[in-house]
Parts: sequence; structure tokens; C-alpha cells
Amino acid sequence: MDREKPIVVVSNCLGFCECRYNGQTIPDRFVEGLEPFVNYIKICPEVDIGLGVPRESVRLILDNGKYELYQPGSGLIHTEKMDNYAKDFLGKLQRVDGFILKGRSPSCGIKDVKVYYGREKGVGSEKSIGRFAFHVYNYFPHKAIEEEGRLTNLNIREHFLTRLYTLHRFSFVKEEAKFSKLVDFHADHKYLIMAYNQSKLKELGKIVANHEKKQTKVVIDEYESILETVFDTLPRYTNYINTLMHMMGYFKKELSKKEKEFILGSFQKFKDGKIHLSVPVNLLKGYAIAKDEQYLLRQLIWNPFPEELLDIKDSGNR
Repeated sequence: MDREKPIVVVSNCLGFCECRYNGQTIPDRFVEGLEPFVNYIKICPEVDIGLGVPRESVRLILDNGKYELYQPGSGLIHTEKMDNYAKDFLGKLQRVDGFILKGRSPSCGIKDVKVYYGREKGVGSEKSIGRFAFHVYNYFPHKAIEEEGRLTNLNIREHFLTRLYTLHRFSFVKEEAKFSKLVDFHADHKYLIMAYNQSKLKELGKIVANHEKKQTKVVIDEYESILETVFDTLPRYTNYINTLMHMMGYFKKELSKKEKEFILGSFQKFKDGKIHLSVPVNLLKGYAIAKDEQYLLRQLIWNPFPEELLDIKDSGNR
């Protein structure tokens, strides 16, 4: 594997293998486009536990108060097999940065998976999480985890990529275990973290300050525990605008009245949903280049993930 690229576990049926229950595959444009930029680990939990292709479909049921992976055609329960497979596979992953799983699958769906109240249809249902995905969240609760259907939404997609690549970059800090690398990481990600959560940025700043003179590994571990939670929720547009205002402060006094109005106008258009975030960000970066603001230019907020992956198409679905 290319260590410079994130490691992503992906459902094999998303364009790689005809392994669905009906012997088909479902090509996905985002999954295909991401492939050159990551290391994929391709899996199909249902095939891996021996269900074969094609196969009788499975479903989640609530049976005697317990969630089960049930195969109506054979009448078999495959919960234990799936649980053992998931624990074995996930427990052996030495490093992983994210997961892209098949949506609404009884094995891989991360939300809105139908759970039937009993072994027969028509007895009512509720929504839950796929059996394999359940274990993914238990083992890696703060990794970048999504399903392909939700990634057609622009905000969710960019949040996924930002989280994926930020945590991947931090893996090198852990690997090298040097305090100077942690300081550099924090400095380079200051405004990206601010755009997500200002209070978390302050917490991280205190950890890096290390007034108690803790050992480097302890500090890095403490930093990681907070950093992972920064990306638990999507950033609000107000946070981003406030962050851009902070960055604009580096050269605000050098701008003419019309320049200020033009920049602030782009912030307002972003707030109103008339333009994509990349417009005010690139506008501000142009001024940072012109003013030679080196601290600003090193910030990862400009490009938290490879710019080739920027795609402003949006399904509108979440």
C-alpha cells in the first residue's frame, strides 16, 4: 500500500465485484473517482461468511428482543457468523482511516436499515444499523464512516473527505511521535479546526502548550482523543464565516473599502447558499498570496483533501 494515501475499507459490490445477493454489482461514481487517491480494502461480509453468490437475501429482524441476521429462504440465522467475522476482521486491521459501506444493507448499512418485527414481513418494522456496520462503529467510532448513497450529498461528502484526510495526516504525527510534529500539525490545521469547533480548538491548544511537561506520547494521545471528536458533526456555515473573518484580519487594514465589501459580499453569498465555500476561500487565499502571509498559506483549510476530489454536484439527499 502507498503509505501517503488513506486506507479505506469499501464494500466490494460498489463497482468492484458482482457479489450482491442477485449476482450484480452497483458501480458508484464517487467510489470510482476516489480510488486513485486512497488504498482500498475491498470486502463483502456476506460472501466472506460463506453465503455465496447468488444467494438467498438476508434481512435484520428483532426476534425475542434480539437483533438477528436472518435468511428467510433457508430459515437460518447468521448473526453469530457475522459477529465473529466482523470482530476478527476489524480486530486485525493495523491501520484504517475510513469506511465506505453499501447503504441500507442488512450487513453494511450505517443507518435506515429496515429491521422487521419477527421473521415474517407485514408485522411492522423499525430503522437501525447493519450488523457488520454495528461492529465498525464499536471498533472505530471516530473514523470517517459513510455509505455511498449519502456521499452524493455535497456537505456530507466534503465532511467525509475532510475527516478522512485530516485523521490520515495525524497518523504520521503518531507514527513519528515527535513533539515538533504535533506542534506543526496543530499550527497547520488551526483554522480548519476553528471552522469546525472553536471550543475544541482551545482544548487542543492547551494540550499542545503542555504546561505540565507531560511525555510526548501522552500529549499526542490526549490530542488525538479530542481531535477525533472535532469531526463528529458537520461544521455550521456560521463557523466557517467566522473563521474566514479571523483570517481576513491578517491583512484587513491593507484593503480598500471596495475590496472589503467584495470579500464580505462573498461571505454573505456563501451564507445564503448562492455560491460554494470554495469561492470565498479561494478569494481569501488570493489575498493571502498577494500579501505573502506565510502563516495563512500553510493552513490546511485551503485544501483539506486533494483538490481533484472537489465536486460541487449535490443530490440534495442526506
